[in-house]
Amino acid sequence: MHTLSITTMLTTLLILMIPIMTSMNPTKKTQNIPKNIKHAIQIAFTLSLTPMLNFINYGMESTITSISLITINNFDFKISFILDTYSLTFVPIALFVTWSILEFSTWYMASDPYINRFFKYLLIFLIAMLTLVTANSLFQFFVGWEGVGIMSFLLIGWWFARSDANTSALQAIIYNRIGDIGMILALSWFAMNLSNWQMQDILLPNMTTPIPALGLLLAATGKSAQFGLHPWLPAAMEGPTPVSALLHSSTMVVAGIFLLIRMHPIMENFQPILTLSLCLGAITTLFTAICAITQNDIKKIIAFSTSSQLGLMMVTIGLNQPQLAFFHISTHAFFKAMLFLCSGSIIHNLSNEQDIRKMGGIKKTLPITSSCMTIGSLALMGTPFLAGFYSKDTIIETLNNSNLNAWALLTTIIATMLTAAYSLRIIYYVQMNSPLYLPAAHINENDKTLINPIARLAIGTLFTGLLITTTILPTKTTIMTMPTSTKTLALIITLAGLILALDITNQTSTLSYKNNPYTFSNQLGFFNLLHRNLPKTTLNFSQKLATHMNDLTWLEKAGPKGIASMQTPMINLTSSQKGLIKAYLTTLMITTSLMLILQP
Repeated sequence: MHTLSITTMLTTLLILMIPIMTSMNPTKKTQNIPKNIKHAIQIAFTLSLTPMLNFINYGMESTITSISLITINNFDFKISFILDTYSLTFVPIALFVTWSILEFSTWYMASDPYINRFFKYLLIFLIAMLTLVTANSLFQFFVGWEGVGIMSFLLIGWWFARSDANTSALQAIIYNRIGDIGMILALSWFAMNLSNWQMQDILLPNMTTPIPALGLLLAATGKSAQFGLHPWLPAAMEGPTPVSALLHSSTMVVAGIFLLIRMHPIMENFQPILTLSLCLGAITTLFTAICAITQNDIKKIIAFSTSSQLGLMMVTIGLNQPQLAFFHISTHAFFKAMLFLCSGSIIHNLSNEQDIRKMGGIKKTLPITSSCMTIGSLALMGTPFLAGFYSKDTIIETLNNSNLNAWALLTTIIATMLTAAYSLRIIYYVQMNSPLYLPAAHINENDKTLINPIARLAIGTLFTGLLITTTILPTKTTIMTMPTSTKTLALIITLAGLILALDITNQTSTLSYKNNPYTFSNQLGFFNLLHRNLPKTTLNFSQKLATHMNDLTWLEKAGPKGIASMQTPMINLTSSQKGLIKAYLTTLMITTSLMLILQP
């Protein structure tokens, strides 16, 4: 059984490489690259279930160290895979979600002339993430880490003829570079002090310095778009919708949280680092929820909700509960991918319209998309017995019973209320009332490549939370005794958010009101203005300092005027010419006049 699990997992990773290798030398048989890649992922998903089921039944975990790449003194670079709770659970989930996204892409990107390249990029994106998840060596982990970074750059800027797409892609890579400073800092510290990058070796000793933990936290802040390094995530919506779905559900953004889950034994020794994670996550989840409330672009609202959920995962890391954070990653993947695919279906059917105020009445024209979007929004809110409920509710209960910062609990609770509000706002504007889009929109929901992926993810959203809770996660969170009011706090707050949002919606749609500029949330807390104006002000100041000071001081004093002022005393000593023009002219005129008068 043990050998079977290892062989199957390695075969799964190998199968994913086959479409890329065969496409390098294209023949007639390999021309249909999208279909080949989709089938490869289907087969890989089926195979990956075997090691996961073995783990569920027998608790089998293993480490495979197959190749030693290079040895420098006593430092050994190895290719090493780890098959444990996290990798064996995440690999099938990532493959299932990606399979659905790729099938959807065959419909969404059908008219794109470079669809073959697009599918290969998506597959490499997935392979980089699976490399990161299954890595037992930090060298291998870093390869996957940088792989998802560069692929996100290429995919966000897919429509490179648009300046916004290029700007967003650059923004993503620059913010991630800032996060990578922390990753490189941690790697350097491990290399210098432990001479090892194997996970089992660097997690064993008790750390005496928080430097690697701080580096890992900075790396996760950049990759998982925590507050301060968050603006790239909503900007990444300039990429095609399948890219957004894959980026937000099971690849790029969860890589940062996954790093902290994997390296958690290092962090748990330093309480200040955990407190910092808790506070950072709480600020992120509230700030991004506030920003989502007043956005009108459907993809940006869902993007901000991702950032809010990542903040909740960071809070869970701060609670010293890495398994709970992983549980939320697993459930979040299904409904977030489904929400993006539903938004892609709506946008594509409404002739690329993304403003929710110009939609309406979709429930009649796109019934399956609307139903699945409602299921996804309810799961995001934490509605009982859907995927999001099992993880989100448990996180809030754990936070409620901890003796940590009360304000972190308060901010998380407010963010939960806002989640209900912006989810209802999408449902209200997109699905209800009468249609507001142009009659020219060609609405069609009959294509199987559109319906099947969304329906498949809807089934996952309905049942995965229960399945993971009852079967996969071996360590359950201890059930703590608490009053019924405390136990149902998250649900009560969610309902309160729904009622408040309904009331505000009714008021704004039926009454005449002054159009208040919600500048704080619309301008993302002025963060974009700040991070553009600050460099601009600095640049202007530097330019003035460099040019004006140069012109006014050195050029004036040491240049022509300087030379002239140095020569003036010498001229005055050696000549009667003092430079008094008026006196000279007056003398000339008087002399000339006298000569004319006295001339005989």
